[in-house]
Amino acid sequence: MKGQRMRAGHEVQLLEGGTEYFPALVAAIEQASLEVRMETYIFHFAAAGEQVAQALVRAASRGVAVFLVMDGIGTPRVPPEWAQRFNQAGVQWHQFSPLGRLGLLIPGRWRRMHRKLCVVDGNVAFCGGINILDDYIDPNYGQLESARLDYAVRVSGPLVADAQAALVQFWVRLQVTRQLERLQFRRARAALDMTPVAVPVRVPDGVATYGAVFEHAAASLVLRDNVLNRTRIEWAYRKAIASAHHEVLIANAYFLPGTQLRRALMDAARRGVRVRLVLQGRYEYFLQFHAARQLYGELLAAGVEIHEYQAGFLHAKVAVVDGRWATVGSSNLDPLSLQLAREANVVVENRAFAHALQTRLEQVMVRSGRKMDPQAHAERPLKQRILGGFAVGLVRLMLFLTGRRY
Repeated sequence: MKGQRMRAGHEVQLLEGGTEYFPALVAAIEQASLEVRMETYIFHFAAAGEQVAQALVRAASRGVAVFLVMDGIGTPRVPPEWAQRFNQAGVQWHQFSPLGRLGLLIPGRWRRMHRKLCVVDGNVAFCGGINILDDYIDPNYGQLESARLDYAVRVSGPLVADAQAALVQFWVRLQVTRQLERLQFRRARAALDMTPVAVPVRVPDGVATYGAVFEHAAASLVLRDNVLNRTRIEWAYRKAIASAHHEVLIANAYFLPGTQLRRALMDAARRGVRVRLVLQGRYEYFLQFHAARQLYGELLAAGVEIHEYQAGFLHAKVAVVDGRWATVGSSNLDPLSLQLAREANVVVENRAFAHALQTRLEQVMVRSGRKMDPQAHAERPLKQRILGGFAVGLVRLMLFLTGRRY
């Protein structure tokens, strides 16, 4: 199914930054009695991240089944002392697709696990853009002067079952893959020894899904992967933008949408919808910084407003349409998220929730945003234009190597 199933009966809480997110997450883990399942791109074992790690250890120590998946690039190394503490407590953990010796030279390694999902006891789910990483710490830049801007949601209701099923399915796949790798190794060794070997592949116990399904529309979990859900998140954005009558407000950290999504934004602006984008204003990565600015011209010319966030690093991936449709999740609007990575967004149709998110974003624009001037952008230095064109060309080449197009 290409679109998302909207169902009623949810309680959704907006969480801004780690100051709101981590206390809620830790409290849920501390109350767990059966199971905690978590996926994150980055798990940084310091400050707020250490608090989460301690909560997972305490949960496992009292008999709660704890399953943790971290991405192998976002979390390249688990500190030995924490690996030991996890193992001793019974935390079951896995690093997804570590780079190995060849690193990113293999295009297949660019498909990352970028979701930030957690389900506790099958009753409450957390989803958003916030890694297990303190707001004032950056793995590349160290200590930050200003907090990173990001959002997550705490959800109870029918979609928790969907999140639970997604987490279980991915964990089972990882375990089966590990078993197959071991099987291949043992068969190769057995062939050399001229002795037969047979190792069964066993699906782990306790993989049942939880929760009930309700039919009335209110919220949905929207996933992106490289099998059945390749375009669901982008399709959800495009459908909401195409149906907009009054306004579209998007805050996105790494903004490099493809042709169809850019056209949807420009078409909306041309038909009188107020389209506002809150984008990264600080240099973080070469491709993100220069390629995004190469797209500004056509968007500004169509009437799209662009506000660059200046106070610190923007990491949010949220949107509000017509004050009724909202999304909070892990997916950027760039090729890595929309075409390669595993992502998870929550879509909410609720005016009170949408109003709360829009109010926060508008406060961000007033306090810390710089509105882009179309003429000033058109007259930017030649060097910036050259770097922008080179960055976009590099993105296209990277996608070509993976069999995709931009």
